[in-house]
Amino acid sequence: MYEIWKRIFDLSCASAVLIILGPFLLIVAVIIRLQDRGLSLYPAPRIGRNGVPFTMYKFRTMVVQADQIGASSTADGDPRITIVGRYLRRYKIDELPQFLNVLNGTMSLVGPRPQIQWAVDLYTLDQRHVLTVLPGITDYASLYYSNLGEILRGSSDPDGDYMRNIHPTKLRLSLRYVKERSLVTDLKIIFLTAFALVGAYRPTLPKDLENI
Repeated sequence: MYEIWKRIFDLSCASAVLIILGPFLLIVAVIIRLQDRGLSLYPAPRIGRNGVPFTMYKFRTMVVQADQIGASSTADGDPRITIVGRYLRRYKIDELPQFLNVLNGTMSLVGPRPQIQWAVDLYTLDQRHVLTVLPGITDYASLYYSNLGEILRGSSDPDGDYMRNIHPTKLRLSLRYVKERSLVTDLKIIFLTAFALVGAYRPTLPKDLENI
């Protein structure tokens, strides 16, 4: 029953957001296009539920073909980030096209953030439990690592630093969501995410995280 209500909630919210923000999203897409004549949307390959690959949509915040000239993880200050992209990333506007993924059923509003193939290939058997649910736009890990680019700023090996210092904790947080998921949990995460975006909430890592 939870899955049914979750899907109804996802469809209702995603449809409302896209309708209300539609004109704004169109303006953003035009600005990105005018900047360098590149595509406005970046089709990011990700691994979804049950290990099935899918395309996650984001507003493009980097130069054309940036994925071919640098690391997968992006630190603030990365020279591949465009001028417009800096503002889109700062206010999380680049993530808004993922409501299209919610509509087509490849993502949910709340769920573990989807990873790229090489990162998933490194999962242990226990860590692969995060693949038993739909990936989402936000979850516990998104709350605690909303400033990921700032954390990686100045890194000479952003992919390596991400996997060594951030990824293990993010996985534990994602596994916590998988264990605790419910409509109440989803609503809690959505509200906390909204508060965090406006600076009204500053999350701290749970003390029992090592036990997950």
